[in-house]
Amino acid sequence: MSITAANAPRPINHLLLTATNTGSKTCALPPYPAARFGEAQSVPPVAESSKPQALTTLAPGESGYAGVRLSSGDGSGENGYETDSLAIPFEDGSIATVKLPSGGVYVDTALTVTYWQTSAANALEY
Repeated sequence: MSITAANAPRPINHLLLTATNTGSKTCALPPYPAARFGEAQSVPPVAESSKPQALTTLAPGESGYAGVRLSSGDGSGENGYETDSLAIPFEDGSIATVKLPSGGVYVDTALTVTYWQTSAANALEY
């Protein structure tokens, strides 16, 4: 499994995670990315409204997507900090270290992730 992160053009303050199955067998993604930004002691909450009908399964070469709201757009978030590291653990015990966009990202208490989706557009709706 390979995971990349890219700044989303819209909405503001969002990151798009792309998980690509680099193996030779179909695999199911965990329900959502248990993303750890920097030295965070906990994972961000998941946007329950983004829950799909079923787990996202990927055939070899296919990708799944998750949106991340990094911070509030109106400045209402608290305890913000800059970070240049992101780790996403998997159920088998492996951990993906994800390269963040150049310069890192700013996160605050508005930090939220979506469930894994089959399209990037769906992942960025929340």
